[in-house]
Amino acid sequence: MKRILFVEDNLSIIDGIKYLLEKENLEVFIATTIKQAMHILNNNSCDLILLDVILPDGNGIDFYSKFKPNIPVIFLTAKDSEEDVIKGLELGAEDYIIKSFRTRELIFRIKKILKRNENSSIITVQNLQFNEENNIAYKNGKEIYLTSLEHRLLSILIESRGKIVSRQYLLSQIWDSSNNFVNDNTLTVYIKRIREKIEDDANNPKIIKTVRGGRL
Repeated sequence: MKRILFVEDNLSIIDGIKYLLEKENLEVFIATTIKQAMHILNNNSCDLILLDVILPDGNGIDFYSKFKPNIPVIFLTAKDSEEDVIKGLELGAEDYIIKSFRTRELIFRIKKILKRNENSSIITVQNLQFNEENNIAYKNGKEIYLTSLEHRLLSILIESRGKIVSRQYLLSQIWDSSNNFVNDNTLTVYIKRIREKIEDDANNPKIIKTVRGGRL
């Protein structure tokens, strides 16, 4: 099921759009502030963001320009100035829809964007994006430098997301630049390095979790 983050502070608009999106078999997260939106994005993977421009705790365009998630965004706003439209699109937004809009048109645009991206090779976990085609990782839209071994490890973990991966399995799948198998202590060091590169501060959930019993 595709997931939509809907950032809007007008409750009547929220109720109507949420109902229509759920009728299309879409899971909808609701945020009425930028703070709530950040919390949802840090704890969930989303396939598209519907983002209002004027919010109680800030400007949606400014939020998007700073956070720049590697997720399709449609701006929804009552502001129709050409400057706002151009700024939103220049930042990389997929679309910019002026209130009041036709709901059927909005749903059509959302479905079109989701369909275009459903075969995308980019996997999103919280604020981490991993491109399976070229093995490039991004955090908050910025590319992360990873060594070849770190790339391999992260790729295995991404492919196995949601599952417990044993240390023995990881060790059997990786080797160093000289094609020598990596030992257990070296694996621990590399996992620590990857965590430091892809995860944020201690207040956010861990992307890579350690499970007791010698498994990652």
